[in-house]
Amino acid sequence: MPATNWNTPTETATKYFPVGIPLYNMLPLLQLGSLPPPPPILVGLLAIAVVLLVDRLVMKVAWRLVIIAIIAVAVLWILGIFGVQVI
Repeated sequence: MPATNWNTPTETATKYFPVGIPLYNMLPLLQLGSLPPPPPILVGLLAIAVVLLVDRLVMKVAWRLVIIAIIAVAVLWILGIFGVQVI
């Protein structure tokens, strides 16, 4: 029976997951700095909430305009079928 060469767990781990990550690879992460303090984050989240709220109101009006336009085009089309020229 041939002798097998068993690797130790440390050898296997360092083979597939290199442990020594050079510091220069982490420099872009270190240059980002820390997160801003909570008040600017809260102001940003409130600004997003205001935009979404305004968008919701604008979309409500836009849906109504689209429905009115669909009804108007349908009425004009049906009148055109019957020979009535409105425009």
